Amino acid sequence: MSTSSSSKAKGTVAKRSAASSTFSTLKSLAIAFIGALLIKYSVIEAYNVPTGSMEDTILVGDFLLANKFIYNIKLPLIGVSFHGLRDPRPGDIVVFKFPGDSSTNYVKRCIAVGGQVIEVREKKVFVDGVEFKEYPFGKHVDPNIDKRRDNFGPYRVPPSTYFMMGDNRDDSYDSRFWGPVPQRFILGKALVIHWSWGPPPTSNYPRWDWVNPLTWPPNLWYNMIHFYERVRWERLGRWERLGQVLV
Repeated sequence: MSTSSSSKAKGTVAKRSAASSTFSTLKSLAIAFIGALLIKYSVIEAYNVPTGSMEDTILVGDFLLANKFIYNIKLPLIGVSFHGLRDPRPGDIVVFKFPGDSSTNYVKRCIAVGGQVIEVREKKVFVDGVEFKEYPFGKHVDPNIDKRRDNFGPYRVPPSTYFMMGDNRDDSYDSRFWGPVPQRFILGKALVIHWSWGPPPTSNYPRWDWVNPLTWPPNLWYNMIHFYERVRWERLGRWERLGQVLV
């Protein structure tokens, strides 16, 4: 075999090897991407809590992991969903889409399910005539009685819907104001606090503005200096604060 033929053969083998390697890499990336989508849409997803409606169970700055397959098993891209292990139960902390816009994520406690009758009398919550068990981190911050907030119902929850309320009863925009949550808006069950970022420890902290890059460096530097102070270490991994977690 001539030197020219040998060189061509080696070049062909090298090209095939490179093509095979590229295909293998793309295949691995595709599998990893599909796996990540399955986990995000069907198993576990992270959520940030920006408001205090669930204090003191969940604080502003807490980051949650939610169990998604317990209520619904959704397949990404094709939009197919299956019923999960069970439906939400009274006492569950549930992540759902706000029925008002179908896009904003809310976190509240399920108080009653379809067919049950809920009533609020002078701040006390009753389900089917029995006072709802207040959880140890729930609270009332306003001693005054608000006609709409603190007296509600009796109201029978429609089938396949869930009545949600915040643990911070006096400062929660919930089903008392906008009605129950349909099954299709349920996303998952709060599982664990995986990160908790507290408020700035000083009053002169630099403000962060996404549209102004000049605010980024001082804010980053401030958070690096006060990192240990801002992280609420005692809350990390605390699933018991979220009530009954397992099935």
